[in-house]
Amino acid sequence: MDASSLLIFAGALAVAAGSPGPSIAALVARVLARGWREVLPFLAAMWIGEAVWLALAVGGLAAVAQAFHLVFTLIKYAGAAYLLLLAWKMWRAPVAEAGAPLPPAAPAWRMFLAGLSVTLGNPKIMVFYMALLPTIIDLARVSTLGWAELTATMFVILVAVDMSWALLAAQARRFLRSARAMRAANRTGATMMAGAAAAIAVR
Repeated sequence: MDASSLLIFAGALAVAAGSPGPSIAALVARVLARGWREVLPFLAAMWIGEAVWLALAVGGLAAVAQAFHLVFTLIKYAGAAYLLLLAWKMWRAPVAEAGAPLPPAAPAWRMFLAGLSVTLGNPKIMVFYMALLPTIIDLARVSTLGWAELTATMFVILVAVDMSWALLAAQARRFLRSARAMRAANRTGATMMAGAAAAIAVR
């Protein structure tokens, strides 16, 4: 695939991925509450979910995606419900003293499934790959190598954008030393997480 097409795709994806939405809100909220390391399964699932949408678009499987609309809708609501559960736990989480161990984290597989459901059920992501991407690139002429190049470009952009958000949230978390500040961060994160769940559910 020519470099200009990849650059156009990278630019469009950077704008779409970088604009705050439910996925970013959920990511930032979780980092504020637990730190950036514990969101890695969530992030990995988000990237894999976008790779699935890209593969469907390149494979000309938009009709398949439409046929399984009910499945994606159920996945969307499952993801929103889990985010609401996390928001509730975050709101009620006890505040630890500085240096004290945190309560047990959510299992990695649950965080992974949450990230995957949020991504696969996100209409914004589906519209980007199924409606916008074909106007940027002639998908009918994309070879296997071209698909691999698009996928690699996608991962580079998503890792850069999402890790930037995660690191910014982690830096903000470093300043939260007092119990009052931690409680405020937990409740701010819980509100953001609940808002993300609501935004996903109503779209």
